[in-house]
Amino acid sequence: MSVPHEDWSEAARFALYYAPPRDSAWWRAGCAWLGRDPETGAPLAPPHLAGLAQPLDALTVAPRRYGWHGTLVPPFRLANGVTPEALVAVAQRWALRQARFAANVEAATLGRFVALRPADEAGETALRELAASALRALGALRAAQTPAELAKRLDASLTPRQRAYVQEWGYPYVLEEFRFHMTLSDSLGDAHTCARLVEAWNTQMRDAPALPVEGAALFVEPRPGAPFVLWRRLPFAEARA
Repeated sequence: MSVPHEDWSEAARFALYYAPPRDSAWWRAGCAWLGRDPETGAPLAPPHLAGLAQPLDALTVAPRRYGWHGTLVPPFRLANGVTPEALVAVAQRWALRQARFAANVEAATLGRFVALRPADEAGETALRELAASALRALGALRAAQTPAELAKRLDASLTPRQRAYVQEWGYPYVLEEFRFHMTLSDSLGDAHTCARLVEAWNTQMRDAPALPVEGAALFVEPRPGAPFVLWRRLPFAEARA
């Protein structure tokens, strides 16, 4: 999807996300589940799931805005003097140093959410290391937080290490605190609904191959509150030896 720079506000935010390959079952299923393809902007019809009090599109409002993804570097504004083109150049250089791999994943409950999660320690570790590498590569391009942003993120429930990460990186759940996930629902208070969503996703993807981690993607939020769009895909190098 073309996102002209002139349509971006000064408050535009960028994020480095994992996005499944466009031609994969994982991309098609996730975009359909959330009801939007963030790469083309096309609305999609979510699957009908029996046994729910609400249709699926009423349970995926927040993740639909962000698009189907797994966060590697959380959304950030660019530092003064850093252009979108400079961000692309740095991200592309980083991507070309990464090796492709596959991860076993499954839908699970994560707090009050349903999300796709690594199914074993190998996948968890590989994805955590990938995110840490990306965070360090792009860290210098991120604008300093405003006092209001910092106050909003320094929640009283955070641990001392998480608060330190907010100060340094703008987000508490990075490095050792990182848990890879691809969100499949809004925050839900109903255990039955969560269980039904987990069952439906895992049944649907039962015969799918392992999740192919073959690249990352730059997403952009053109203006505050706008849907995130997939701006640039960043292919990784060849598979690990």
